Amino acid sequence: MKNLIANQTFNEERSLYNIKNTEVLNCKFEGPADGESVLKECRGINVVNCSFSLRYPLWHARRFTLEDSFMDEKTRAPLWYSFDGKLQNNIINGIKCLRECKHILVDNCKIESPEFGWKCKGVKITNSTIDSMYFLFESKDVEIDNLSMSGKYSFQYMKNVHIKNSTLDTKDAFWHSKNVTVEDSVVKGKYLGWFSENLTFINCKITGTQPLCYCKNLKLINCTMEDTDLSFEYSDVEADIKGHIVSVKNPKSGVIAADSIGEIVTEKPVIKCSGKVLIRNSNENICLKKCV
Repeated sequence: MKNLIANQTFNEERSLYNIKNTEVLNCKFEGPADGESVLKECRGINVVNCSFSLRYPLWHARRFTLEDSFMDEKTRAPLWYSFDGKLQNNIINGIKCLRECKHILVDNCKIESPEFGWKCKGVKITNSTIDSMYFLFESKDVEIDNLSMSGKYSFQYMKNVHIKNSTLDTKDAFWHSKNVTVEDSVVKGKYLGWFSENLTFINCKITGTQPLCYCKNLKLINCTMEDTDLSFEYSDVEADIKGHIVSVKNPKSGVIAADSIGEIVTEKPVIKCSGKVLIRNSNENICLKKCV
């Protein structure tokens, strides 16, 4: 049976340092002492219905849950170097939430945190809303389902990612990423996916200028593209697009099929290009010029 700490206020440095096998219920972490690291190095704890207004509260935690709790903007860098945790039904507004954490579940949370989730491994995010600059930078082995995400520069340098049923409103997303699959989602923003490798979109709606350039092994299956001019420049791509593409420019290799394309741009390539563009429901079968 767990120990219980309930209905108290803590504000000293490391107030509950290294507590173990404990439920922390209805507590407040705030006050004039302005102490940092109030729950550092905790083990096997449940934090329920608590509020935080102090820096670095859950560093180096192991086997923990944080539920039905609130972290304000003063709760800077709330979770770093923590393993095997669950965040459920929380509102978190502290900058730099999650850094170098492993095996963390984020469920039904509302988070506003610039630089969320850097260099993490094994993160799973479900049924949540997150606003973040540089979202999940350099993280790997990530699963996402039903996320509403807004921000900039998201999913960069990531590896081994599966996203489904989500809306991603972002720019410069998936740059330099590897082994990413996005399914049944809406992806909004400029300059999507540049320099990625093994990036796949299935049943997705993609919007925004100059997407998917300099990609290796890029795949789009049963997708739509809106306001996507100058698409696929210097990419190795296999794309099945339903509807219209504003323009395609110098795909390096592969085949792009669409119902209509406003313009096919082949001017001034700096590398050899042999990509093909197929327009369905017409007699046109356009092979881009090979360029040296």
